[in-house]
Amino acid sequence: MRKQKRLAVINDFSGFGRCSLMVSVPIISAMKIQCCAVPTAILSNHTGYEDFFFDDYTDRMRPYYKKWEKLGLDFDGIYTGFLGSVHQVKIVEDFIERFRGENTAVIVDPVMGDNGKQYATIDDALCSELKKLLPLSTIITPNLTEACILSGIPYRSTGFSLNELLAVSERLREMGAENIVITGISDGNDICDFIRRKNGSYSLLRQPVSGSPHAGTGDVFASIIAADAVHGTDLEVSVKKAAGFVGKAITLSDELGIPAEDGVCFEEILGELI
Repeated sequence: MRKQKRLAVINDFSGFGRCSLMVSVPIISAMKIQCCAVPTAILSNHTGYEDFFFDDYTDRMRPYYKKWEKLGLDFDGIYTGFLGSVHQVKIVEDFIERFRGENTAVIVDPVMGDNGKQYATIDDALCSELKKLLPLSTIITPNLTEACILSGIPYRSTGFSLNELLAVSERLREMGAENIVITGISDGNDICDFIRRKNGSYSLLRQPVSGSPHAGTGDVFASIIAADAVHGTDLEVSVKKAAGFVGKAITLSDELGIPAEDGVCFEEILGELI
């Protein structure tokens, strides 16, 4: 009998703003995988808005997933997104240790910053602690800023050469990362994604800039990568799919006049992932 695959997603729940679990649950479900959420925090809307309700879920995370352990649940994939504290990183390490099977894909999206700066909620101690997740991962999906923070190589907004990307990815490999996808690399009128595989081979994929930046696009991208990893899809095929989907959603969101902080209207094209 065919078994439906399961993917555990550890991320915050923001009720409005199209990010984190509100993105992952529908996308992963559309890709025919059971999405099992572990909330790190509950927010009325993401922190890019002027005001928001916030409930930290750190102290509830272990009791929450220990019930899963008692039920004997297992997962074909584990995907981690935004983590708000050093303590949460330690909890994620414990979760992976408890639930990782022999063939479980582990996707780490090290959410730390963008445009050369750390997010206001991210400090140096948390950035350092997040490095401990790299050896536990199957795939990591940092943007260029995050890849530079992790590797210690200085960030530039434009003009990153292929040799420099290879140097960044090699540093990440030395830190334990297997397969690396660096996103959001600006090169003239193109946006590039750089892939460095476990075997050392690499690819640089380009697509035209599709529109204005929107919140949550990294969550959309990483959710598709995570679901494809569980299905065993070739990484380059998966990155092309994710980048194309995000680009189309951005274009459509601009056409509909959706504010950047509201995220992209991926719902309009969700059927393309089924």
